[in-house]
Amino acid sequence: MNADTQAPCDALLLDNQVCFALHSTSLLMTKVYKPLLQALGLTYPQYLAMLVLWEQDGLTVGEISQRLLTDPGSLTPLLKRLESEGLLKRSRSREDERVVLVQLTDKGRALQAEAQRVPQCILQASGHSAEQLRKLQADLLVLRAQLQENL
Repeated sequence: MNADTQAPCDALLLDNQVCFALHSTSLLMTKVYKPLLQALGLTYPQYLAMLVLWEQDGLTVGEISQRLLTDPGSLTPLLKRLESEGLLKRSRSREDERVVLVQLTDKGRALQAEAQRVPQCILQASGHSAEQLRKLQADLLVLRAQLQENL
């Protein structure tokens, strides 16, 4: 058998890759979220930022970025867009002008009530029980922590 006709190594088959299972599932999960979030006027990344602020308002851009495991520079355009939609306001810290504080507006807080139905819709679309999804989430968090330790 020459190099062109060798059977692929099982370790290199696409369907055997954990990364591909995570990636493709993430893509599909985002597609399920899309119409739900469009009804709220949000993109998926904007929704994640709003979740952070609904959990704890008045954070800095750096704190939001840490919570979302993203770069603060990539978060700024997203926050500007949410500000232009009237959902939040950004202001410079009085103690340190380099620090930008982010606070929800009344409109941003009110949107939380509209978003309450999203998790139930996702649960239903998953075909899993809440308990099964909590277990999956716990496993993914363990995996994420392990990967972070190895960076």
